[in-house]
Amino acid sequence: TTEYLVELAQSEKVWALGETGLDYYHSTDFIEEQKACFARHIQASKIVKKPVVVHTRSAKHDTVDIIRAEQSTHGILHCFTEDWETAKAVLDCGYYISFSGIVSFKNAQDLRDVAKQVPLDRLLIETDSPYLAPVPYRGKTNEPKYVPYVAKALSDVYDKSVEEIAMITSQNFENLLKAI
Repeated sequence: TTEYLVELAQSEKVWALGETGLDYYHSTDFIEEQKACFARHIQASKIVKKPVVVHTRSAKHDTVDIIRAEQSTHGILHCFTEDWETAKAVLDCGYYISFSGIVSFKNAQDLRDVAKQVPLDRLLIETDSPYLAPVPYRGKTNEPKYVPYVAKALSDVYDKSVEEIAMITSQNFENLLKAI
C-alpha cells in the first residue's frame, strides 16, 4: 500500500523510492498490476518528498502517461535508453535523465544523439551495476568504479572534460536531493 511505502521511506537512510516503473519486455501478463504499483510509488514519493527512480523497458508511453497523470515532478528516468520524445516528456515533468554504460557502446549513436539534447542541468550518470558495463569493460560485471567511463562517453557528447561532466552530474544529484 502507499501507506506502507511511506512508512518505509521515512528513514533518513532512504534518499529515493524505487527502482520502480514498468517493464513489458519479458512479459505483458501483469501490466495493470505494474501500473498500479508504479502509481503507488509515485504517490508515496510525493508524500515523503523524495525522488522516485523510474525504470522503463518496452513501456515508454505508459510510463510517461503515469508520470503525467500522477503529476510527478521529482524523479530520475534511470538507465535511459529511449528516444528524444520520451526524454523531453519526462524533462518537461521535472525529471532528470540518467545514462548508464550503454551510452558508451559503439552501436549506441542514437542514444548519444538523444543525450546531446538533454540539458546539462538535468543530466545524471550511473553504472546500473552489475549489468551494462561501459566500454572498455563491456561484457564484464559492472561496478561503480566504472562510472568515469560513462562520464567519458558523455564528455565526448557534450564536448566537455570528464571532470566537468563529473562536477555537473554531482551537482545535479545534490540538486535532485534538495528539490521539493
